[in-house]
Amino acid sequence: MSTATARGTGSRVAPVDRLVLVLRAIAWVTVATGAVQVVAPAFVLERLGAFTDATTCQLFATVGMFMVVVGGLLATTLSRGRHDPDVVLWAAVQKAGAALAVGLGVARGVFDAPALAVAAFDLLTAVLLVLHLRRLPRRHRAGTS
Repeated sequence: MSTATARGTGSRVAPVDRLVLVLRAIAWVTVATGAVQVVAPAFVLERLGAFTDATTCQLFATVGMFMVVVGGLLATTLSRGRHDPDVVLWAAVQKAGAALAVGLGVARGVFDAPALAVAAFDLLTAVLLVLHLRRLPRRHRAGTS
């Protein structure tokens, strides 16, 4: 990664962290897809090949609400100069859990095979979050110096 020179000052600015940019984008995609699940759960469930009765749609919308919360929390911490490792850790746990849940849903016939792409994306995201977490300073804890 290269460093850029600030316009007209000759001073150096921090290099762009591509992993953080990717994770920020994923966080906002999580917010957006969660919001779609909240407002149109049957639409999403039909694309995944799942049953769409009232109970299933309500539960899927509830999952979407949690996606909005976790994605928004991750986006917030990644937009700050210091990333809260607890937020990164729990976002990774959420993504790994989602990958497992969707994979089990496919195995049990709840979702069609194309839903495995969702599981793979969530698993990849969990791995990227763990990689980022490992780069954070060990003493970097919320409320400590």
